[in-house]
Amino acid sequence: MKLFRADRSVFDVEVQIKALQSGKVKYTVLLAKDITDRKQKELDLLRFSNVIHHTINPIQITDATGNMVYVNPAFERVSGYSREELIGANPSILRSGKYGKQFWKDVWGHILAGNVWRGQLENKRKDGKPFYSDLVISPIVDDRGAVVGFLGAHRDITDQKVLEQQLVRSQKMESIGTLAAGIAHEVGNPLTSISSLVQVIERTTSDASAKEKLDLIKSQINRITHIIRELVDFSRPTTHTVQPSNINQVVKDAMNIVQYGKKVKDIVFDIKLDDNLPHLEIVPDQLQQVFINILINAVDSLDGRSGTINIQSERRDNAIAVLISDSGKGIAGEDLDVIFEPFYTTKEVGKGTGLGLWVSYGIVKNFHGDIEVESEPGKGTTFTVVLPVKGT
Repeated sequence: MKLFRADRSVFDVEVQIKALQSGKVKYTVLLAKDITDRKQKELDLLRFSNVIHHTINPIQITDATGNMVYVNPAFERVSGYSREELIGANPSILRSGKYGKQFWKDVWGHILAGNVWRGQLENKRKDGKPFYSDLVISPIVDDRGAVVGFLGAHRDITDQKVLEQQLVRSQKMESIGTLAAGIAHEVGNPLTSISSLVQVIERTTSDASAKEKLDLIKSQINRITHIIRELVDFSRPTTHTVQPSNINQVVKDAMNIVQYGKKVKDIVFDIKLDDNLPHLEIVPDQLQQVFINILINAVDSLDGRSGTINIQSERRDNAIAVLISDSGKGIAGEDLDVIFEPFYTTKEVGKGTGLGLWVSYGIVKNFHGDIEVESEPGKGTTFTVVLPVKGT
């Protein structure tokens, strides 16, 4: 209840009324305890808990050993885990594996000493997708100065990171495209001369050993020529005409080229194409090359073993997505980060130029689309080509 002080200010009290008896006399005793400070602390705690619970920023609170005792709804959304899955668990379930033991040892040493830690982290959602956050870890200290827990306040910067990566990739592709044109010109001319000299020597010698070596030289020349052709195709503006095209037909044409190779005899192609998709403004031949590159990689990932390649097209709001999934060996996490870089390949020397996905990425970006990739070693890979539908 509330009482008035002599100065008419109001204060909160906790009242107890007790009956006492002394002989035949009965007394009623009223005990009032000033709880103004306690009430204020309770109000502060209520305000704090409401702010923490309803903020858009993910918040987690752990005990002194690091196990979570509270997460707000925003933390559930960004992590993909439910509150029941998180409470009592260690935040390590969100680790992406990109930071070593020494990193976390330093973080723990810093916060256990009562200091606030700030930094950017890449974490992993329940579904395996990364999420990035600006993180502040603040020790919770009791009246004696002992650390009794930690408050982790995240600011989700996943969209920002994705945009930064796309910008860096676009800038890199632009600069490499300019460089590629120059390399193709400077290498192409002397390569033509070398090829001509090889042909002259072939006609003037009958030595079997020499002819064998000349054949090897020609095969390497052909490989370099193939690389130069891909560089030129990427770096020069397209001369093909953009036209309304049926994306399903482009996919089928790419399949017809790939599925009759020697490597695919034990592979099952499972095709589910949406027949109600609108036409896209694209260059069919270029987009066909994108699907051919992805399908060839899917075939190669099976290493000649039996398996399945699933191909699916679907409408996604104002875009069309084509998903190509394989049951192959998958791609390691460190390779996923650089898979669209030029000349990067996981194939053996001589079996891949490392330009296929790079060129494919450039083609899709020219159509204002995107290529997404999800993979797990031993469980296969899914490439998703997303292209916008104009006029919607």
